[in-house]
Amino acid sequence: MSYKTYEMELAGRTLKVDIDRVGKQANGCAFMHYGDTTVLCTATASEKPRDGIDFFPLSVEYEEKMYAVGKIPGGFNKREGKASENAILTSRVIDRPMRPLFPKDYRNDVTLNTMVMSVDPANRPELVAMLGASISTCISDIPFDGPCAMTQVGMINGEFIINPSQEQWASGDLKLTVASTKQKVIMIEAGANEIPEANMIEAIYKAHDVNQTIIAFIDKIVAECGKKKHEYTSCAVPAELFEAIKEIVPPSEMEVAVFTDEKQVREENIRNITAKLEEAFADNEEWLAILGEAIYQYEKKTVRKMILKDHKRPDGREITQIRPLAAEVDIIPRVHGSSMFTRGQTQICDVVTLAPLSEMQKVDGLDDNVTEKRYIHHYNFPSYSVGETKPSRGPGRREIGHGALAERALIPVLPSVEEFPYAIRAVSETFESNGSTSMASTCASCMSLMAAGVPIKKMVAGISCGLVTGDTDDDFVLLTDIQGLEDFFGDMDFKVTGTTDGITAIQMDIKIHGLTRPIVEGAIARCREARLFIMDNCMKPAIAAPRPTVNEWAPKIVSIQIDPEKIGDVVGQRGKTINEIIARTGVKIDIDDDGRVSVCGTDKEAMDKAIEMIKIIVTDFEEGQIFKGKVVSIKEFGAFIEFAPGKEGMVHISKIARERVEHVEDYLTLGDIVTVVCLGKDKMGRISFSMKDVAQQ
Repeated sequence: MSYKTYEMELAGRTLKVDIDRVGKQANGCAFMHYGDTTVLCTATASEKPRDGIDFFPLSVEYEEKMYAVGKIPGGFNKREGKASENAILTSRVIDRPMRPLFPKDYRNDVTLNTMVMSVDPANRPELVAMLGASISTCISDIPFDGPCAMTQVGMINGEFIINPSQEQWASGDLKLTVASTKQKVIMIEAGANEIPEANMIEAIYKAHDVNQTIIAFIDKIVAECGKKKHEYTSCAVPAELFEAIKEIVPPSEMEVAVFTDEKQVREENIRNITAKLEEAFADNEEWLAILGEAIYQYEKKTVRKMILKDHKRPDGREITQIRPLAAEVDIIPRVHGSSMFTRGQTQICDVVTLAPLSEMQKVDGLDDNVTEKRYIHHYNFPSYSVGETKPSRGPGRREIGHGALAERALIPVLPSVEEFPYAIRAVSETFESNGSTSMASTCASCMSLMAAGVPIKKMVAGISCGLVTGDTDDDFVLLTDIQGLEDFFGDMDFKVTGTTDGITAIQMDIKIHGLTRPIVEGAIARCREARLFIMDNCMKPAIAAPRPTVNEWAPKIVSIQIDPEKIGDVVGQRGKTINEIIARTGVKIDIDDDGRVSVCGTDKEAMDKAIEMIKIIVTDFEEGQIFKGKVVSIKEFGAFIEFAPGKEGMVHISKIARERVEHVEDYLTLGDIVTVVCLGKDKMGRISFSMKDVAQQ
C-alpha cells in the first residue's frame, strides 16, 4: 500500500503527516504524528446543500480516546461517553479560525473529525488536531480558502516556549493559541497570569511567525496531494431581490428602523418591514423563501455603512463609549456570595458557593497534569434572556465555552489552597443579553467572589471590542463594548479580561480572513482602557475589596499541618478513627497526602473539638500532659480511658485516688468523663495515666 509522508521540524520536534495511508473514503484525511502523539484527522462534506437553512452547517469533533493514554474509561459501559469539557473547548478552537475560510454561501454539511489515538506528554494532542484539521481540509475537494496554521505559546520564568509540553502548558504563566493565514492572525485564545499587553502582543506575533513556516509546509502537501475543489450551489441572495427591496424600503427607512438603543424596538421595526415586504412579494414564492436572509443582509449592510463611514452606532454611542453600567452585591439571601452586573441590556447575576476541598471537580481526561479543578465557573443562557421561548436542554458548546473563558479570567487572582482551603463554584445566570455576556460574567464573578470573602489578589474585569472593515486593510473602525447587533453584523468579537497590571484571558472570534497587526494592537489597547474604566466607575463603588471573612452561611474551614507519617493514625483502620471524629462533631474532614488536614463546619465549637482530637492523636505523648477522656473499660486492676477516637490509656487502680481503692467500680463508671495526667508508657508500651496526680500538674 503506497502513501506519502511529509515531515518538518517544529519547535525542535518532528511533525509527520501521512497522506493516503488511512481514511481514503473521506474527502480529506491526514494521519498526524508529533513525536509519539498520533491524531487521525478527516474532513467530509455532503454532496448536496441542506435545504431550508441560512447558515453554513459545520461540525467540528475532537474525540479523546482513553486508550491513547493507556486507560479504560470509567462507568459501567467502559467506553467513551459524551465529550469532555476539554474536548468541547478544543473543538471550538478548531472551529473558530476555520469557519470564516469556507465560502459564506456554502450550505453543504461539513464535518471535521479529529481522533486522538496516542498521547506523548511532550506534544499536546490539541495542537496536532488543530493542524490536522487544517491539512485534511486543504487537501480535500471541499471549498476552503486556506491554509491556516496554529501555534501554541507558553511562558516559564519570563521565557516564551513554542508548542510547550503538557506539563509546561499546565504550570506556565501563559496558555496562548494563535491561528494565522498567510497574511494575518485569524484566531487568538489565551489564558495568562497578568501578562502585560506588550508581552502578549509579542507572543502573538512569535506564534504568527511560526505559523508561516507551517503554512509553507501545508502548501507543499497541497501542491502534491490536493484535490480539485468541487463546484457547489450558491445560496447567495440575488442582486435583483435587493434592488426590489430597496424600492419598497429605501436605505433611509432601514436606517431609522435599526438605529435605536432598544433591542425590542429595533426588532419590532424589522418585523414591520418584513410584513411590508411579504405583502409586496406575496406572488413570488421563490423570493419569499429567501426574504428573511435578504432582509438580514440589507440590515447588515446598513449598519456596517453607518459605522464605517459616519462612525454612527445603532444606539447612538461614540465608538469608544461603554453602555450604562450598574453593579451591586448581596442580591440573593443565604447564598455564600452574590452580585449583579449590568451593562446596557446585558445583565448577569453571579452566585458563589464555597465547599471543602473534597468537593473539587474530578477531571478524567488525556492530561494527567489536570486531574481536578478547585475553581469551577458555570454559565447559563436561558431563552428568556433574549426574549425567546424554548425548552432548556442543558448547556451547549457556547455556554461551556463562555463559562471556561470567565473561569480562565479569574484563576490567576485566586488565593492558594494554603491561604484559602476551599473549593469554589461560581454560577453566572444570564438575566438579559444584548452582547458580550461572557465579559459581564467575568465582572459579576469577580464581585461575587469578593462578596463571599474569597481573598482574591486583584480585581478582574473584561470587555469586548468589535470591528467593521472596509475595502482596504487600513479602512476599519474599532468599537468598544459591542452590543448584539454589532456582533452579528460586525467582523470581530475580541474579548479581553485582566487586572490593572495585565491580561488574564483573551478570546478572539472573527468573520473575515484575518486581522492586521494595527487592529490587534488597537483592540488590546482599547480593551485595557475600557476594563480599567469599568473597575473604577462600576465595580469598585459596589465592592472595592474582598470581605475579611466568609459570610455566616458559608462553611468555615480551618487547616492544620500534621506529620504525613501520622495520617494513618488519624484515619484509623478502614477509616474507623476519622469517621468517629466526624460522628462526634458533625464536621467534614479532608486530609491530603502532604499532611494538610482541613476541618469544615458551621459550628466553631464542634470544629475546635475535632481539631483538638486530631492534635491529640498525632501528638507524641510526653509525661505531664493533661487530657480529658471517657471511661470505656473497667478491669480489676484499673480503667481504660479513651482520650481521642482510637486512642486509649490506662489508669492503674493505685492511681485513681489518694486513698486506697479496693474496687475500681467504687470510683468509676463506664462513660464517666475524667481528667488525667500522662505518666508516660508502661512496660507493655501502653500509655499510663493518673487521676490522683492531676492537681499537682
